Amino acid sequence: MSINRVIISGNLTRDPELRQTQGGSAVLAFGVAVNDRRRNTQTGEWEDYPNFVDCVMFGTRAEAISRYLSKGTKVAIEGKLRYSSWERDGQRRSRLEVIVDEIEFMSRGGQGGNGGQGGYQQGSYQQGSYQQQPRQGGYQSAPAPSAPLQTPPSADVYDEDIPF
Repeated sequence: MSINRVIISGNLTRDPELRQTQGGSAVLAFGVAVNDRRRNTQTGEWEDYPNFVDCVMFGTRAEAISRYLSKGTKVAIEGKLRYSSWERDGQRRSRLEVIVDEIEFMSRGGQGGNGGQGGYQQGSYQQGSYQQQPRQGGYQSAPAPSAPLQTPPSADVYDEDIPF
């Protein structure tokens, strides 16, 4: 058995790039910087070493999400790793990237490194719609969830009823 799951949080290193496949499906590509803290053996001080992670998201969610991401936005990502290799100009190239399954916006107001311009404002999902707090100059609508939210199980479900 093998498990291929990745969870990271960090800031976008560049504005996301939205493209379309030949079949018309949306592809959103962006980079996330994740810091690794290590102690410097010479000074004894803790230092941050950045890791730059390429991320890709597909489908209608990618199209909708692209409007809310910009360089500096802090996000949490859950997904899986995908390795690809190819040859260009006689040189072998490869890439390890995260295929995004879930994304959560961690920036609030002006904390996203973009001065609050085009960044995410804190909001919450409610049954079938998205409620967002006012933003400079009014409200900005957000996409409705692609699938309706599930209602919690009734009170007569007990731990013994769950098969795992």
